[in-house]
Amino acid sequence: MGVPYAEVIGDPIEHSKSPLIHKFWLEKLGLEGDYRRSLVKPDELAGYLASRREDPHWRGCNVTMPHKEAVLPLVGELDPKAAKVGAVNTVVPPKAQGPEGFNTDARAIADMLSNAARPSYPAHVATYVQIIGAGGAARAAVIGAVEAGYVDFDFFNRTVERAQTMARWLSLSPNGYAHPLEGLGPIRNLDDGPTDQRYSHIVVNATSMGMLGNPEVPIRLRDYYPDTIVIDMAYGPNPTKLVRDGRALGLRVFDGLEVLTAQAAHAFRLFFGSDAPREHDSKLRELLTQ
Repeated sequence: MGVPYAEVIGDPIEHSKSPLIHKFWLEKLGLEGDYRRSLVKPDELAGYLASRREDPHWRGCNVTMPHKEAVLPLVGELDPKAAKVGAVNTVVPPKAQGPEGFNTDARAIADMLSNAARPSYPAHVATYVQIIGAGGAARAAVIGAVEAGYVDFDFFNRTVERAQTMARWLSLSPNGYAHPLEGLGPIRNLDDGPTDQRYSHIVVNATSMGMLGNPEVPIRLRDYYPDTIVIDMAYGPNPTKLVRDGRALGLRVFDGLEVLTAQAAHAFRLFFGSDAPREHDSKLRELLTQ
């Protein structure tokens, strides 16, 4: 008799840390189950989902590149966040009622920003969320930030036309809110004091910059205010320069492994019906960085 299982699918897939995370939680909770890694080529995606839906032990899958958008027409009802993002990273077996496709990246960003302290000084004007990137991860970051209560955004991308597309997607002026990557920087006066009228910033890297041999994010965090929040969705065995610089300056920093773990916790509940044992995060992080 088989055991309940979930999996992560993509192409390539060998690098995925999702099996380590989910198996760690299953073991800590003493739950019967498994979590696997499955290579699925783009032309195999539709057949894969059809066959898995016939397996009574299948509890769903996480979806990574290049399938997050390609899977959209292959699933039934979408969770509202996934529909807004236009990308799915978690699929569960179809039910009589309820969504089949989810985006847990958006949920993770919403959790992080909801739990992070907001500025509370009299002269605070607004908090600008600066999104670096223009793909599905960037859209997920926007939806998560909106859920956490943020409404002001700027988009930065190597191809400014794609940043303009992001601005239009959020019904913003592409001329005022879309910028080339080299334009990344804070809205501030260098001589601002604690009572001056001012903005605060959230910086979200929703690209692969900083990992896997890619160039670093071209940003001078020392030009930003001390209350800046940094979220780096890129992850690898070592912290990115963005993360290292943010921590050295004493900023509130969420690194890629924190984002990965937070989104996985939402998926774990969808798959196995239990809350992830987040009290063991420090031990899990040790395993993820070995």
